[in-house]
Amino acid sequence: MYTVILLIISNIFMTFAWYGHLKYKESPLWIVIITSWGIAFFEYCFQVPANRIGHGYFSAAQLKTIQEVITLTIFCLFSIFYLKEGLKWNYIMGFALMIGSVFFIFSKWD
Repeated sequence: MYTVILLIISNIFMTFAWYGHLKYKESPLWIVIITSWGIAFFEYCFQVPANRIGHGYFSAAQLKTIQEVITLTIFCLFSIFYLKEGLKWNYIMGFALMIGSVFFIFSKWD
């Protein structure tokens, strides 16, 4: 559970680092880059421990899959509430297909 909580926190930071500047297009690019790096530092402070704690219980592929599902979920919320962009049906369908891959990653096939 700690792994998932840490991954959620790290993704919130990373989503702001990657996309938060889109609301401030008048800001010089060099300032945006430095600010994004600063935000990303905090993302790593949660991401690295999450992977360290989770590896062993989860495989590396499962950790990455969890990360991607969390990323898509947080991005959707970020897009709607922060960027004020709607989600079109084809975005939702594409995200749903990616999340559907979780079934294959977490199924026992051996």
